[in-house]
Amino acid sequence: MYRLLIVDDEDIITDSLYEVFHRLMPEKLDVCKAYSAKEALRWMSRTRIDIVLTDISMPGMNGLELSEEIQAFWPRCKVIFLTGFSEFDYAYKAIQMPKVRYLLKTEGYDKVTATVQEVMQEIEHENQMSKMLEQSREQLYTLEQMAQGDYVRHLLQESNGPGLDRDRLIDEFHKMNIDLDPASPVLLVMGHLSYPEGASYIERSGLLTKARMVCNSYLSEKMRHIGIVDKQGDLLWLLQPSEQAEEKFNTHLVRYLEGTLELIQETCLQSLGLPLAFTISGASCGWDAINRQYERLRQLQLMKIGDEGMTIIVTDRGEQLEDSHELKNKEEGQVAPKAEMLAAYLEAGKAEKFKETFEELSMAMLHANSPVKRKMEIYYSIALILFTYINRFGRCSEINDYCKLMRLDDHSSMKEAVQFLKQVTDQLFRVKSPDNKENAVSVIEKICDYINDHLSEDLSLVRLAEINYFNPSYLSRFFKQERGVNLSEYIDTCRVRRAKELLKEDELKVREVAVEVGYEAAHSFTRFFKKATGMTPQEYRDALTQT
Repeated sequence: MYRLLIVDDEDIITDSLYEVFHRLMPEKLDVCKAYSAKEALRWMSRTRIDIVLTDISMPGMNGLELSEEIQAFWPRCKVIFLTGFSEFDYAYKAIQMPKVRYLLKTEGYDKVTATVQEVMQEIEHENQMSKMLEQSREQLYTLEQMAQGDYVRHLLQESNGPGLDRDRLIDEFHKMNIDLDPASPVLLVMGHLSYPEGASYIERSGLLTKARMVCNSYLSEKMRHIGIVDKQGDLLWLLQPSEQAEEKFNTHLVRYLEGTLELIQETCLQSLGLPLAFTISGASCGWDAINRQYERLRQLQLMKIGDEGMTIIVTDRGEQLEDSHELKNKEEGQVAPKAEMLAAYLEAGKAEKFKETFEELSMAMLHANSPVKRKMEIYYSIALILFTYINRFGRCSEINDYCKLMRLDDHSSMKEAVQFLKQVTDQLFRVKSPDNKENAVSVIEKICDYINDHLSEDLSLVRLAEINYFNPSYLSRFFKQERGVNLSEYIDTCRVRRAKELLKEDELKVREVAVEVGYEAAHSFTRFFKKATGMTPQEYRDALTQT
């Protein structure tokens, strides 16, 4: 999914263009809007922007200055200048700038939409080309990666020790051709690949190599990095900003990575059919702490990434993920008593009672906002009960790979770990248990409730993704899959329904109703309402009074 940002200080133009593009191709284009260059820069700091459609002549920062700032945030971003400003100097400067196009407002919506679609095709072509490297370079790259991978895996273990000799690291990095600075902090990113079912070792190895090439081509634009394959078969990158990056880029680093990884996901999915899920450090760390940060990311990956095939991005937010006080207090003290109940039900052969309690604990393990340590505590409490029961009653030969119970890291995700616990339980009770599916309905209901409760606020795809810990592209696909309609269509339906309710009352004016359902400009609300109902808001209100 590509992201378009419309920028113009004239509300009518901005809102009109937003409405046109908002409905143009909702499954491929996420549309945002800003009424000034300053507001546009705030969008840039929040999420990846692929295309900016902006006026040149604006108060404060003009479009040309804005485009220069854009390159510091998202160097791949394309700029389309849409303006009625006819002075030659402005037009000439715009034409000379890389990755920009120049359109006049008098050329109409058809020309503007056609240009945006052309730019989208250009981006798609560039994404395809960016993953291709010459075959001769690939062989050298593979050999170097093997050597660097062995070294970094050794370094991860060594960072657990009393400290690292910086001078020695400088010398070793130079010999291993590692373009990172041992004196500067480093940021970690972990990638989990979901291979096609039944893929052979050779096929998986080939896909892994291609995925690494795609990732490295994107990450190399603004970052210095080294990527390896860890002991679990996942990808791990250590990254620092490039020496050429401006100082302000450091504050934008994590957002830049989130947006870039989203592009990597889409490229790998389209060109390789390979879903990737990522976990990212929320902040850089010293080289003596990389092992602790690596283990943290592995835990987050295990807890946050559910089904194979998910293309999500999880960012380590520190306290936000670890200290969910409300949830933690609610669950405090509940694990031990329920674990005792499980043990009693197991020994008594009460399968249904066991499953009921097990399901309660499973929901806590799979809950997106449960603290990591709480999930681990619940898992090992259940695993120990099953493990002890198997040993005590000599069921080892009847349970497949039962020793895996006490190795949480052997599972690729918490979803898989919970499924394994259920599998062992099934074998012990010798009955069929319910399928272990994610409670997608509750997630969607939460999003829908938020939309209905906040219709007057920012309901952009970016905002909804932020508050629900999804990346925007995944949320868009997930909602469509579960509800059968695009998220934007659902929001429009809610706004129309709420507007009708408010118009039945005489207390609010039409412009006040507009604000209540998220439209700052009454004329934009009128166009939206008429397109949805066939009547203007006032005509709808008049019709109600006549009946």
